[in-house]
Amino acid sequence: MNIKKMVNDTLVLAWLKSIPDLKRQPMLVVLLVGFAAIPLLFITMFGGEEMLDIGLVGVIVSSVGFIGISASIQDLTWDRYVKLKEMVVAMPVHPVSYAMGLTLASLAFTIPGIIAFTALGLYRGLFDIPSIITMFGSLTLCWLGLSVMGFTVATYLHKSSPNTLGVLANLLSLLFVFLPPVYYSEKMLVNIGGYDLSWIAYLLPTTNSAAIIRYSTGLTVWDANAFMLHWVALVMIVVVFTILVVTKARWREP
Repeated sequence: MNIKKMVNDTLVLAWLKSIPDLKRQPMLVVLLVGFAAIPLLFITMFGGEEMLDIGLVGVIVSSVGFIGISASIQDLTWDRYVKLKEMVVAMPVHPVSYAMGLTLASLAFTIPGIIAFTALGLYRGLFDIPSIITMFGSLTLCWLGLSVMGFTVATYLHKSSPNTLGVLANLLSLLFVFLPPVYYSEKMLVNIGGYDLSWIAYLLPTTNSAAIIRYSTGLTVWDANAFMLHWVALVMIVVVFTILVVTKARWREP
């Protein structure tokens, strides 16, 4: 495995799939920022200003999470449709490089929004330097985990129609971003109908990243053991699904 070639292929693919689109559709960045801000607006309206900081964490994580899971599925489907995938396979390019190139390209569209929401957090005193470093570290792992998960799903379902995979991408985004404790604390799941469902926060990259950020910013009462467990869970998700992509993902057409 040539690491230098893998990194170079990743960057070339990211450039190929981001810069031309950014030049053709610059307003797409504004649209994505506005889309990410909608949940924050409703959280503040119905929860009051005290919920704004918690909502900011959710918006930042969801910006990365939504792109991470959907880009790998939808872009891979589109590339197959326009025959770009066949050209990439013929080069040849390692599946990990291709997966990372796809999502890195899509991530470029969300960076302005992440910077804007982080700046708002700084203005409100939510972040300091250590918490920002922690946040970007957890977001990077979250993005990596969701990217390889989405790529694995898309390659195993390569015979499905683009419409089916598009719907699946949206459903997975809903499952990973909006339903679990990303916009709210896992502490709210301690007693749901008499059951403790807070363990759900350890299952997904998005929930682990959001929990880590809330602990580092003081939005959640400090618990060193839970903080470390979230890091361990996040790293394990990335490792397991990366191994799955390398060894099991159906990269070439049968």
